[in-house]
Amino acid sequence: MKNYLKKLNFTGILLLAIVLNVSCNKEESPEIIETGETETFEVAQLQASDESELISEEILNIGEDVYAVDEIQATSKGSYISDYLPDCVTITTVVTSSSKEKIIDFGEGCELPNGNFLSGIIKLSYLKDMEMATNTLSFSLENFIFNGVYVAGSATVERMRSNENGNPQSEAVANFTGEWPDGDTASFSGNRTREWIEGFGSGFWGDNVFLISGKGIYTGKYDNVFVKETISPLRRELSCRFLVSGILEITRNDTTVGLDFGDGSCDSKGILTYPNGESEEIFLRRFKN
Repeated sequence: MKNYLKKLNFTGILLLAIVLNVSCNKEESPEIIETGETETFEVAQLQASDESELISEEILNIGEDVYAVDEIQATSKGSYISDYLPDCVTITTVVTSSSKEKIIDFGEGCELPNGNFLSGIIKLSYLKDMEMATNTLSFSLENFIFNGVYVAGSATVERMRSNENGNPQSEAVANFTGEWPDGDTASFSGNRTREWIEGFGSGFWGDNVFLISGKGIYTGKYDNVFVKETISPLRRELSCRFLVSGILEITRNDTTVGLDFGDGSCDSKGILTYPNGESEEIFLRRFKN
């Protein structure tokens, strides 16, 4: 799943828990995954939680991309421009004696290179001393809509310029809520760690690759609660709107399933493995490819 939790109630994971009551019509009975026990999983709720993860991750990615431009320009003493955000995005900078605030405005609607469509504002603030080994990034949202989902909430990221591998790394704690076009709502929160393993400083968005791990909670329709924890790091290649590989362990009450995002192909498919050992391919989010 090449071209990447109710953490819009996200405890930071990054992985971030997620929300979405995707593709099913309200009049239709939801598709149920029988686990062989008393507990069941709704595919639509899993799809919604996966989309919540996408929302959380994209918000954080946008903010970190804007921050990286500032950091590289300051520490490299030269010009640097990232091409991830298109011309329809307006960025306004407010500087105080010790901090900077970036107002990232998508206006009435703006499509990112990976196909996600956003409107509204992400506010990002941090200390303006870019020589520090770590910096704290604070996120908030204003009238923000992501692919038709109204999103509210905030996040905090501890951004490390260089980890033991020499790569930028961030530790995020996020809490978001979402309202889908059909009126369904959810919250997602969590903690996530994200290492920027490829493409940092190139200026070309399509070669950026991240490894993500963490734990999050998604609370969706009918107060269904899913706890998600990374078993194998999730790989996000920015040129794809989906996660392309990695494994999550998802628990609802006393039932736990595994969700494998694949072998690196950019698609919306995942493999669910149930407690009885059986597996099934499902589509994630509202997409069929």
